Order: sequence, then C-alpha cells, then structure tokens
Amino acid sequence: MLPAAPPVPPPPLPGSALPAPSLPTSGGEPFWLWGLTLVGLVAIFAVDLWSGRRPREVTLRDAWRGVAIYVGLAVLFAAGLMVFGGRHEATAFIAGYVTEYSLSVDNLFVFLLIMTAFAVPKEFQHRVLLVGILVALVMRGGFILAGAAVVSRFSWVFYLFGAFLLLTAWRVFRGDDDGEYRENVLVRALRRVLRVTDEFHGERLTVVQGGRRMVTPMLMVMLALGLTDLFFALDSIPAILGLTKDAYIVFTANAFALLGLRQLYFLLDGLLSRLVYLQYGLAVILGFIGLKLVLEALHTNTVPFVNGGAPVPVPLIGIELSLGVIVGVLVVTTVASLLRTRLRGGAAV
Repeated sequence: MLPAAPPVPPPPLPGSALPAPSLPTSGGEPFWLWGLTLVGLVAIFAVDLWSGRRPREVTLRDAWRGVAIYVGLAVLFAAGLMVFGGRHEATAFIAGYVTEYSLSVDNLFVFLLIMTAFAVPKEFQHRVLLVGILVALVMRGGFILAGAAVVSRFSWVFYLFGAFLLLTAWRVFRGDDDGEYRENVLVRALRRVLRVTDEFHGERLTVVQGGRRMVTPMLMVMLALGLTDLFFALDSIPAILGLTKDAYIVFTANAFALLGLRQLYFLLDGLLSRLVYLQYGLAVILGFIGLKLVLEALHTNTVPFVNGGAPVPVPLIGIELSLGVIVGVLVVTTVASLLRTRLRGGAAV
C-alpha cells in the first residue's frame, strides 16, 4: 500500500503572512562543523603568527600575495558550501563576504589613523594588525550570535536595523568624517585604569618600570584596533544579517573578510587615494540592504500600529539579486574611480 499523500495546505487568507521567507535561515549546523571551522581559523592565525615571528616591514609584493591567498581561501570555502550545503548557502556566503570585505575598506582608513596616532613602527604593524583583528573576531562572534538570536525571534528588529543602515548610508554619502582618529570611550577608560609607558619596548606588551608593572603602547594599539572594529561592526553586522539569518554563514563571512583585511591594509596608500567614489558605492550598498531589511520587516510585520499588526504584502529582494546589486555597485564604483583618477592625472600632466 502506498503511503498517504501529505495534506495540501490551504491558501493563505487575505492579510495573513505570505509564504517563503526571503532570508536563508537554514542554521542548526552541527557542533562538529562549528568546531572544525574554528580549528581551521585558529590554524590559519597560527601559521600567520609563525610566518611573522620576526619583525619586518611588509612589502607591496607580500601584501598582494596575502590578499590573493585569503581571497582564494574564501572562494574554496564558498565552493565547499556549494557542494555540501547548496547553492543558496554558497550565494549567501559570497554576498555576505563581499559586503563585509567592501565595508572593511573603510575600516582600513581608521586603522591607518590609529597606527599613526600611536606611532607604531612599520616592522611591528604586521603583528599588531593580526592580534587586533583576532580580538575583533572574538568580540564579533558574540555580537553575531546575539544578533542572529534576536532577529530570528523578533522580526520587528529589522525596522531598527533598516533605519540604522539607511541613516548610516546617508552619513557615509555625505562623508561626515574629519579624518582624525579619536579614542573611543572604552580605550579612554582603559587608559585611566592601566599605566601606559611612553615608548614601545619591542613586541613586549608589559614591562616593569620603577617596580611597577606597566603596559606598553603595543598592547594599547591592539586593543584600540579590536574595539574600534567592534564599533564598525554596528553597521556591518546588521548589513549581513539583512542578507542571511544563518549565524554560521554570518560568522564565517566575517572571519574570512577580517583574515584578508591585514594584507589589504598594506595596500592602503595606493588604494584609497584612487577609489575616489568608494564612499558613494558603500552608501548605496548600505542603503540597499537597509531598504531590504525594511521590506522584510513589513513582510513579517507584527507591530500593532503598522497595518493593524498584520503582514504587509510587499515585494521582497532575494539573495541572488542582492549579490548582483552589491557586486555591480562595487564594479561601477571601482571603474568610475579609476577613470576619474586617470583623467585627473592626465589633466595634471
């Protein structure tokens, strides 16, 4: 006897929730997968620490090679997701990775200001960035898990995230930044608690002076990088949560973006000076994802004063379209910036 066919669900009533959520929400990855991923990330950091055990200045060739290696690792990871997880998961990872990596370019400018403010010697900058990014990744991990748990239970949070991203997009578009680094409140609080030496002592984090244990600027700059990146995560994490709710994909996309951030830093001098339209591209990406979040919030609306607490039948933006828009904006921004700087150079000559 054949098994009974499953019952056909009745059509949705007018004003009821629409089927098929727009964000991939697979989640529920097994513990061993998380453990294997963390072991792999720790191994990559260990290799990086071992290769940079001797203080040296990173050359432009080293930086390009490092960027190529880490982008290649991200591509291999996406291919693995495609094989074992499916096209949707791989597409979500690529969209999240590209978004985080592009938004991280803005972080690099602040990292440069921090390095300049602390007068970090060039031969120590490689290790400082590595440890600072490790601190940032650990703190982001907790932020990501908390954010994913909140948005999976309270869809109205998308209203807040969407409004925040739209406001951030407007600020980025206007360029509300005077180009000076100011220590955030956490770093200032640490300075009041910790005794900091006036000069570096090689790669040492603490020294004993006058019979008292003191921290060196090396430790302070590492903490400044990590804490500053956490503040940057206040817009980048909601942005990627607007693409996927899967905490595993969100975390791995952030991890791979941060892993390649250090090498990208050493290309900064020749990068930001040429990408003159970068801020406008980032503003468009943030605004697009903010709009996507607002539409998602309306689609699953439960707020009483919006449509009487019922979902609003609005069009939704899929992950494939999101990836196309993000990559397209970055390509147009990059090409336009290079053309503009080339024309400027010709005019100057």
